[in-house]
Amino acid sequence: MLKIRDLSKTYANGVQALKGISLDIPTGMFGLLGPNGAGKSTLMRTIATLQDADSGSVHLGDLDVLADKTEARRRLGYLPQEFGVYPKVSAMAMLDHFAILKGVVDGRQRKDLVKALLQQVNLWPVRHRKLGTFSGGMRQRFGIAQALIGQPQLIIVDEPTAGLDPQERNRFLNLLAEVGEQVVVILSTHIVEDVTDLCPRMAIIAQGELRLTGEPREAIASLDGRVWKKSVDKAALDEHLAAYTVLSTRLVGGQPVIHVLSDGNPGDGFAAVPPDLEDVYFGELRRAAAGDAAVAKAA
Repeated sequence: MLKIRDLSKTYANGVQALKGISLDIPTGMFGLLGPNGAGKSTLMRTIATLQDADSGSVHLGDLDVLADKTEARRRLGYLPQEFGVYPKVSAMAMLDHFAILKGVVDGRQRKDLVKALLQQVNLWPVRHRKLGTFSGGMRQRFGIAQALIGQPQLIIVDEPTAGLDPQERNRFLNLLAEVGEQVVVILSTHIVEDVTDLCPRMAIIAQGELRLTGEPREAIASLDGRVWKKSVDKAALDEHLAAYTVLSTRLVGGQPVIHVLSDGNPGDGFAAVPPDLEDVYFGELRRAAAGDAAVAKAA
């Protein structure tokens, strides 16, 4: 269990990236949803001991992560949003180097470990290829291989499927699901579908604050009978945005389709639709924005 309590961080430019975040994250896949700039990466970097918090605590079992960073790094696997590689080095040589950095000094043990990890992420057949020739999905799978060195108790992956094609995305997510059967895996993303498909528990963070935590299916069930859909003319879109609690707008065949939150049928051509996690997510972002607007107005 990873326990986060009252974690706060304000940068030198005055941006308050984290505002008293508290979370309990059990073994398995845990989805952390939020838009760009929500504070997800700040939270991940703090847990990964790459930056200090202003206040609060992080415990992994009996380990005080923020106080004992050296031991925390031994128990951690981390795949950052921007995972750089040496393009002219082979996958096998690079993973061997990472294993040395992780303290695997015995040559035979390291050779067996590198082979096992490359097989696990399905990169053994291309082990001699230079990393610069790998596709985006292959690089991400290599990133998971390096994150698994040392049998970590906690793995953090930050926006791992951004830019991947559908096939590579599915392959990568299946790999993450397998890894998440044994350890705590935090999947930080703004892609709602990734969390819906993989994570039995989740949290939504917006503007540095925890907006919602729990099971995706329970969050979705809370909107049963309250989400309505309508296709509208582009000329009437602004009118609908002003008149209704619009969760999302997307173009379908060139025509705007809106999802609206309402306890009763709004009428006027609306039809009920089953809610999904995207409706939950956009609803929380809307409430967060409305709260900030109210604070600004009061000031």
